Amino acid sequence: MAERTKVLIMGAAGRDFHNFNTYFRDNEKYEVVAFTATQIPYIEDRKYPAELAGRLYPDGIPIRDESEMPELVKKHGVEQVVFAYSDVPYEYVMHRSALANALGADFRLLGPDHTMVKSTKPVIAVCAVRTGAGKSQTSRKVQTMLREAGKRVVSIRHPMPYGDLVKQRVQRYATVDDLAKYECTIEEMEEYEPHVKAGNVIYAGVDYEAILREAEKEADVILWDGGNNDFSFYKADLYITVADPHRPGNGLVYYPGEVNLRLADVVVLNKIDTADRAGIEAELAAVRSVNPTVQIIMGASPVSVDDPAAIRGKRVLVVEDGPTLTHGEMKYGAGTVAARQLGAAEFIDPRPFAVGEIKATFAKYPGIGVLLPAMGYSEQQLKDLEATINASGADVVVIGTPIDLRRVVDIKLPAVRVGYDLQEIGRPTLADVLSERGFI
Repeated sequence: MAERTKVLIMGAAGRDFHNFNTYFRDNEKYEVVAFTATQIPYIEDRKYPAELAGRLYPDGIPIRDESEMPELVKKHGVEQVVFAYSDVPYEYVMHRSALANALGADFRLLGPDHTMVKSTKPVIAVCAVRTGAGKSQTSRKVQTMLREAGKRVVSIRHPMPYGDLVKQRVQRYATVDDLAKYECTIEEMEEYEPHVKAGNVIYAGVDYEAILREAEKEADVILWDGGNNDFSFYKADLYITVADPHRPGNGLVYYPGEVNLRLADVVVLNKIDTADRAGIEAELAAVRSVNPTVQIIMGASPVSVDDPAAIRGKRVLVVEDGPTLTHGEMKYGAGTVAARQLGAAEFIDPRPFAVGEIKATFAKYPGIGVLLPAMGYSEQQLKDLEATINASGADVVVIGTPIDLRRVVDIKLPAVRVGYDLQEIGRPTLADVLSERGFI
C-alpha cells in the first residue's frame, strides 16, 4: 500500500467526527493520527474508539487538547490539518491556518460534496448564521406544520457526543426518560427535551449515516436541526437558514455562517421584535450581499413566563442557555428579555457568588457579564451551578433555558421559567414555503 497522507483533524466533538466518518474512515489514502478538541469541556484526553474508527484504526484515534496541535504535527509528520468546528471568527480560522502552514502542513476545510450524506427521504435542513439565532424554535415550527399535514417527521440533531462514543453511536429520543437513559448534559437536554415533550422523535449521536438510515425507517420527512452555525450533514431539499439582527453581519465573518447563507433557499430573519431597526436593516443587507434572490421570512421570538407577576419589582438572577453566552457571544437571551419586559428591579451579578467550574467559565468567557450560563457538562458543573444560583440571594431566578432547569438542579430560591416560540410577521411564511415546495 502506498504511503498514506498523515492528517490531524481539529474539532469539538461534532463536525470533526462526521468529517472523519464520511471522508477519512476506510480511506486508504489518509492516516488520521489524532483529533484535537476545544470549545467543550472534558472531551480531550479520550480516544475515538476502534469500534467507530473502522478497519484502518484497530487501536482507535487519540483526542488531544488543541493546544498540543504543533507538537502533534511535528511528532507525526502531519501533512494536512483539517479544521472541523464552527461559530468562530474568520480571523480565528486563519490564525490556525497560519500555524499549520508555518509547521509545513496544508490547511483544509472540507465542504458539502465530501461530507453531506444523501437520504432516501426528503430532507429539510434548519441551520443558522450564529449560535443562539433561533434554529430550535424554527425546527419545532416546521415539525408541527408537517405533522399537522399528516407527515411522519423525524428530527436529527447536530452532534453533542460528550460521553461514551460507542454507546452514543446512534441515539433515539422519544420520551423524557430517554434523556436519563443516555445520561444527557444540560446542553443536550436543552435541544432534545422540547422535541420529545411536543411528541416528536429526535435522533442524534456520532455516526450520522447510521443515524439517518435508522431515522428513514420511521419518517416521511427528515428534519435536520443544526448546531452552532455549522452547515447541514445531509443534502437538503429545502435549506432554511436563521439570521439574527442582534448580531448584524456576523454571518459574514463567523465560520461557517456564510456557507449557510449562500446555501439557503429561505432565510428566517428572527427576533425582529427585540432588535432595533438599524440591526434589522444591516442583517438584511448582509444576507442579500451573498444571496440576493433568497426568500426572506420575517420572524419574532415573543417570550412567555409561567408566573409574570413574580418578576415585577424583584431582584432577579437570570440563567440563560450556556453555548449562546459562551462561544455564541450573546449578551442576553430570552430570560433577559422577559425580565426587562416584566419590570425586574435589578439584575443580580452572579460572578461574586460563582464557585468551582462556573467561576472558571466566567474566567474563560469574561464577556458574559451579569448573566449566568447554564453549564452542565458534568456532575461537578451541575453542583457548582446549583451552588452559584442558591448563593445569589435572588428574589427570583429567571430560567431562560429551553428546559426547566429545576428538574436537574435543586434551586432553593423562587424561580420562573421563560418560553419562546417563532412567530412569523407578514408574508411569506414557513407554511407558504412548505406548500410551494410540496411538503404540505
